[in-house]
Amino acid sequence: MMMMNQFHTVYFIGIGGIGMSALARYFSAMGKKVLGYDKTSSVLTKSLESEGIEVHYEDWGSEVLNKVDKESTLVIYTPAVHKKFGELLAVQEGGYEVVKRAKALGIISHEFTTYAVAGTHGKTTTTSILAHVLSLSDEGCNAFIGGISSNFNSNCVINENSKRVVLEADEFDRSFLTLRPNYSIITSIDADHLDIYGDGSALEDSFNDFATLTNPEGALIIEHKSVSKIRTERRVITYGSDAGEYQLKNYHFKEGKVYFDVVVGDAKYNELEFGIPGRHNAENATGVFALCMQIGVPLEIVREGFKTYKGVKRRFEYHIRTENQVMIDDYAHHPTEIAAFLSAVKELYPDKKITAAFQPHLFSRTQDFMDDFAESLSMVDELYLLPIYPARELPIPGVTSEVLLDKIGLENKHMSSKATLAADMKAVNPELCLILGAGDIDTCVIPVKEALES
Repeated sequence: MMMMNQFHTVYFIGIGGIGMSALARYFSAMGKKVLGYDKTSSVLTKSLESEGIEVHYEDWGSEVLNKVDKESTLVIYTPAVHKKFGELLAVQEGGYEVVKRAKALGIISHEFTTYAVAGTHGKTTTTSILAHVLSLSDEGCNAFIGGISSNFNSNCVINENSKRVVLEADEFDRSFLTLRPNYSIITSIDADHLDIYGDGSALEDSFNDFATLTNPEGALIIEHKSVSKIRTERRVITYGSDAGEYQLKNYHFKEGKVYFDVVVGDAKYNELEFGIPGRHNAENATGVFALCMQIGVPLEIVREGFKTYKGVKRRFEYHIRTENQVMIDDYAHHPTEIAAFLSAVKELYPDKKITAAFQPHLFSRTQDFMDDFAESLSMVDELYLLPIYPARELPIPGVTSEVLLDKIGLENKHMSSKATLAADMKAVNPELCLILGAGDIDTCVIPVKEALES
């Protein structure tokens, strides 16, 4: 196995990604020299630079060979970078040690007792809940999170005294198959990333491959609706709302706070206070509860962790919260996620008119789930739809936001753009404003907030 101590420098191609930046922070904390490339400057890259990590924004091409030493440098790249990208080709042809982000994470995880969280929805929130709870325990933890945890204000948790690591296990590009978890949580298995997998059955096969990687002495904690899709000889523990071995019960609000119970056989754990709203988030917490009970985390630590959990940036994140106006930002970008988020919003604010802005993410995902997107987005009262964010893709003929807009069953629906969204929202001055999507719609959040507050 490749040993990390043979490298003095770690060079990242695509350093500004959420998973890549967490690795960059980890290696920097381990005393490595860390530097890298990203396409554009962002909040994340600026944060890395403020921490002493060198970031550049132009393709150095073969010049990269003069910047980092071949013998002492590990190159880590993201699959989001094009295979013909100049720097990537140069280091590959130059004989450097070059690995994908997933392999680097897998190598790190071998040094720890590993708790991996997988799932097509909910894995970032679940990973951050577990990391927060375990950080309060005597053993603590390290963590690599696919979002910025509000408790840590980071996507990377480093505790040099802990031999535990919590990992977000990403199914994209089958990345999670590099891991060897001691325990795993699977939050959901819904069709997604069909540009990679082709169909839902291939995605399920990949999750089954992941399940076999979990240590036989540990366990798989699986949300009850997904357990039928997993074929494994590993020990399986189920959880969910009113179903499974660990059952979420009595989800309710009291004095503006969220509470729920967890029932396990004849045992009942009452009035667990939780820091963020949404039944789907409470379900994620129930999966964490199940894992913590398996590994012996004291109940009082779990209760305290749930109570003080602050969420993840861009997951049900409030930006305005007054008596007259509410603005919430969320990363939801799949029809199932959108429906779960909107259901939680409606539960919290049953009498408010919902005005939402949504940016579809990927032409392929929009094509694969066009009708499902139309159905979930029809849950709002008024919609502003942005052009599709392409990410790594080229346009697909006939797949546009305009086509999606025609399918949405609303009277009040409009096309918008990043340039006009703040003005559009200011003109309607919504009492409940939602910003949704996984692309770069997050750059609109502050302009919309400032427009509404002005």
